[in-house]
Amino acid sequence: MARRSSDSDGRNILRFYWDHEETPSIEVPFTDFFAIGHDLFAPVNSLAVVNNPQSGMNSYWPMPFRKHVKVTLTNELDEDLALGYQITYAETEVPENAGYFHAQWRRATTERENPDYTILDGVNGHGQYVGTFLAWTQLSEGWFGEGEIKFFIDGDDPYPTICGTGTEDYFCGSYGFPETYTTPYVGNVLDHKGQDGPPKWSLYRWHIMDPVYFQADLRVTIQALGWWPNARFQPLADDIASVAYWYQSEPHAPYPEFPGLQARWPR
Repeated sequence: MARRSSDSDGRNILRFYWDHEETPSIEVPFTDFFAIGHDLFAPVNSLAVVNNPQSGMNSYWPMPFRKHVKVTLTNELDEDLALGYQITYAETEVPENAGYFHAQWRRATTERENPDYTILDGVNGHGQYVGTFLAWTQLSEGWFGEGEIKFFIDGDDPYPTICGTGTEDYFCGSYGFPETYTTPYVGNVLDHKGQDGPPKWSLYRWHIMDPVYFQADLRVTIQALGWWPNARFQPLADDIASVAYWYQSEPHAPYPEFPGLQARWPR
């Protein structure tokens, strides 16, 4: 099941600022933060995110802070936005080694000459990577899910510490995604083949039980590789948007400049 979200949900920006920092640690389009890609609502039933019918979007990531938090939602459309929300928090001691929650959004169209897509880069400090969300738009016919996800940890160059065996395997689908599924840690919640534009997928993978630890720096990439055309294995030029979720010590490195409204517009 998939339906169009509120016309403005994914075109508003959610930002979190911890302990009076000047730049946000979370900077993500509103719906993408809740594993909703392409502004197409799909149910999610996981430990970290739960999306229920009628646009009930819920996040359960622990988000410790020590002094102060500021949360903003920026409406970039020329129309008013009706919004209801609830933030629940507890006043308690925060462990000295507790990291701050971060989330960063990116989008790019890969090139056949270089099909690597960057999910996260420029992270400095120590922490743990805890989740990936991909809103993948196929711009070629055929299968898209053969790319390797790579985690370059603490100075890895040129080879990553972790190298996956394929997009379908990273999202625990093994031989493809024949149907949608949503589980506590992983899901393919949108299979939108050729309806209202090119095929689209929404894929999440939470590293709750298997976080990727780093001590100094981290870079995460995934390849756009598949079978196209006529069962020929080839790099692809696909439109990919992503959210990376991680915890780290502050201060964090500056994020890339956040894309404007037109650059975020779903295909």
